[in-house]
Amino acid sequence: MKESEAGQGDRNCDEDRVMKPQQASAVSTTANTAVGPADLQKVGHYMAKLGVRGLPRNYQLFHEALYGADRSMSNEIAMLGTHPSQAMLDEIGLKFRLVSHCGLVAEKSQADTAKMLRDVAEQLSEGLKRKQNFVHTVETVTQSVNEDPMQSLAAFSAEMDFLNASLTNLMLYETELTERLKDEMEKIDTLERGNAAIRSAAATDRVTGLPNQIAMINQLTELYETDSAQGIALIMVDIDDFRAFNAKFGPQAANTLLKKLGQLFRKSIKKNDLVVRMPGDDFCFLVTDVNTDGARAIAARLRASVEETLIYASSDKNDPGCLTISAGIALSVDASSAAQLMAHAEAALVSAQTNRRRPVQLFMSSARN
Repeated sequence: MKESEAGQGDRNCDEDRVMKPQQASAVSTTANTAVGPADLQKVGHYMAKLGVRGLPRNYQLFHEALYGADRSMSNEIAMLGTHPSQAMLDEIGLKFRLVSHCGLVAEKSQADTAKMLRDVAEQLSEGLKRKQNFVHTVETVTQSVNEDPMQSLAAFSAEMDFLNASLTNLMLYETELTERLKDEMEKIDTLERGNAAIRSAAATDRVTGLPNQIAMINQLTELYETDSAQGIALIMVDIDDFRAFNAKFGPQAANTLLKKLGQLFRKSIKKNDLVVRMPGDDFCFLVTDVNTDGARAIAARLRASVEETLIYASSDKNDPGCLTISAGIALSVDASSAAQLMAHAEAALVSAQTNRRRPVQLFMSSARN
């Protein structure tokens, strides 16, 4: 979205508050991730035409290629021709950091780590054998000296030379083993850093840069498993009429809008709280150390902030050019699990969406909002 041009619209706003939606030719699943049966049918038909196996990760790959905003993915797949190998398809999925493909790298990393650990165990076992052989050599020489204390100097010198050679060989092997073990540990550290990067990418929304649903579920689950889910509020936010906005102005404008919302929301929460981009046009806020009144105040402040800040230029007189949001609030005191807390927040959001006069609603166990 570009800044509002002079003379367009009746608003006199700051530049960072005015956005002008532009039409875009590409269809984006990042702005609206809902996948309909027709989309899946087209994806499946295209995959069958190219001779691609109907694996779940292939469906996501081809859906992103056909409907995603990044056209380079589609071009790379087209270059593979018909009957592309699964390895080539997986390489593209990994390159574009698709969530469905991140597990492939994790599995390979685990296999590589296991192999390196087996190699380390074999090397340590070989080192132990060499040490045992050296001990046996020392015992043999000691026994020989004890049995024949009057042996010639030449014989004694030969045994000492043999013992010294055995020690030298052992020290050389130990030095090489230390270097090999150091290299293996560096490889394992590299794999772990790669896995950490993959986990981070899998839990990050590609449009807004915010954590995604995976990150929120992981944190919520951890809070409940460690009995730390006390004084927590989950606020689920939906952009009103976002589908109409996306259809009217195009996915490029919609994605830009989502980015601006992400930036605004990130600044609107405390450092230790979490804001995530959910599928489609939903956002979630995981707020700690808050009660009912505090959660309501936060949701109301978010709504006011969006209405006051995100204004876009429109030539349509029936379009006010302002965004509004609906919010559903759920409290951990009413939920015994992470899944239940999310279900409560979603139920409250649905109530808020169907009653524009009460755009912020709280789920209560007594069914009283």
